[in-house]
Amino acid sequence: MQRPMGRLLRVDLTSGRIATEDIRPDWQRDYLGGRGLAARYLCAELDPRVDPLSPANRLIFATGPLTGTPVPCGARYMVVTKGALTHAITTSNSGGHWGPELRFAGYDMVIVEGRAPKPVYLYICNDHVELRDAKAYWGQAVGATEDGLRRELGIPGLRVACIGPGGEKLVRFACIMNDKHRAAGRSGVGAVMGSKNLKAIAVRGTGGVEVAEPAAFMKAVWAMRAAMQDHPGRMAFTELGTAATIDMTQAFGGLPTRNFLAGQFEHYENLSGTTIRETRMVANKACFACTIACGRVTRLDPHAPRHLVNMHPRNWKRAGEGPEYENAWALGADCGVGDLDAVIRANWLCNDLGLDPISMGASLAAAMELYERGVIGDDQVEMPLRFGSAEALLRMVEATAYREGFGDEIAEGSKRMGEKFRHPEVFMGVKGQEFPAYDPRAFQGMGVAFATCNRGACHLRAWTPGVETSGAMDPHTPAGKSEWVVIEQNRTTAHDNTGTCMFIGGSGAPLESLAPCTAAVRGIPCSVDDLVRIGERTGNLERLFNLKAGLTRADDTLPQRLLQDAHQSGPSAGVVVNLDAMLPVYYRERGWSEAGVPTREKLAELGLASV
Repeated sequence: MQRPMGRLLRVDLTSGRIATEDIRPDWQRDYLGGRGLAARYLCAELDPRVDPLSPANRLIFATGPLTGTPVPCGARYMVVTKGALTHAITTSNSGGHWGPELRFAGYDMVIVEGRAPKPVYLYICNDHVELRDAKAYWGQAVGATEDGLRRELGIPGLRVACIGPGGEKLVRFACIMNDKHRAAGRSGVGAVMGSKNLKAIAVRGTGGVEVAEPAAFMKAVWAMRAAMQDHPGRMAFTELGTAATIDMTQAFGGLPTRNFLAGQFEHYENLSGTTIRETRMVANKACFACTIACGRVTRLDPHAPRHLVNMHPRNWKRAGEGPEYENAWALGADCGVGDLDAVIRANWLCNDLGLDPISMGASLAAAMELYERGVIGDDQVEMPLRFGSAEALLRMVEATAYREGFGDEIAEGSKRMGEKFRHPEVFMGVKGQEFPAYDPRAFQGMGVAFATCNRGACHLRAWTPGVETSGAMDPHTPAGKSEWVVIEQNRTTAHDNTGTCMFIGGSGAPLESLAPCTAAVRGIPCSVDDLVRIGERTGNLERLFNLKAGLTRADDTLPQRLLQDAHQSGPSAGVVVNLDAMLPVYYRERGWSEAGVPTREKLAELGLASV
């Protein structure tokens, strides 16, 4: 049975009430789906000033019109809420199979509100929806939770999105995991889910996704597949995965090392995509409808210590998924750890315990800097937190997930931790969210991209190293960077609204190829200009939410380390980020005031004057 677009499921955990609603057609027209549509509902229903861990916060799961279709990599769904880590709007993205399954069950969105009086999980099987007792799963890791729900429900093809102990313990950077290894990873969406006593959403759908114009749709799909087939970008993703990026950032002095104290890591080759492929990789793994398969199934070196740290059964397994580039960097170079097996196991632990590896590694790196500077003493930690310590890395991932010992401090994120110990300068991030794996001193454009991202420091809204290392721009100067970032932010936001993976853009299928697919699936004309305008509308809407939440121009900044302290060696030596030159240009290109506020004219142009 084909499922029509335009239905959402509303779940009030406080009362237990569950209802199905039609999505407002004007909002679906203006925001398309995914990130934009969820943001529109969040802005309409939530006071931006609420505590993100209060029952009043909304937690929205949203697919796009291409999620669950044969479009290459049409697997994505968004989690939109007020972030526990940032207190800003957050829009976290995940792949795998959960998002398509939600659509097969007949829903484009799930809006969760309130707080359950005891742990529950949401069970969705087509039109049958109910809240069920999750007492047996509370305290369980991600893998055990998914396996347990599959056994309990006994339904082939069941897909599960859940939190681990990190979300239950309200770790500020806890994530929501689906299909065991895919993550809506950033900004603490898992902590919001945990604050609502919602352990999991288990979904099974037996329908399909309705396509308004099948012939035109499949023509566009086959064109995309043909363009991607032999594209060098797609083949590189397939062969080496995202960890191939380590070689590039190292070469340009932009691989942040030891909490951004250096831009190159002496053991970078241990963590590279080539090393992972040649020494630890078992197989590729793909999400739903994926033609890239960038995922890495890996195993530990046969001679690596079986337990590495302790005797817990979770450390007995020898195979899992990852690490991807960001995880290899955060748990590796940023902490000074060059032991690939330790990094792989730490990545598996983050997945199973439900932690964002980026913020986990970056927060530990900040703690390591505090320790090595003598700010934190041996009386405060159970083991020395020295850069390069594989033992500290593995132990602190567990300690953080369960808020044990000093892990309780790391669980608050590096901004709060740095402020508590009176050294806020160790926080390397924006709006409370830790940086991903790019040093803006090497890639100047990432400075303005990080500073202006609505969800805090993020590389997925405007990734500038590609253009900055291509010869088209000087990576060390601000010229042209702000203009490029504005364009790219609009385009990536539009991409998030469709429900497809960002990696298709570098694999031969740019945003232009999504316009005919989107038009055909909806039966409504859609050009790339329409998609970009929807992206711009969404970005401005998110900005309005943040302004109402209390964020200001002062939050569009970078740590002083990046603005004042240049690297002493390497390709980016002597360079600092010239944000003062880029930010005013960015605001002007956006049509915002000098204070970073969208003007009345811009809001009217985008149809946001009454929001």
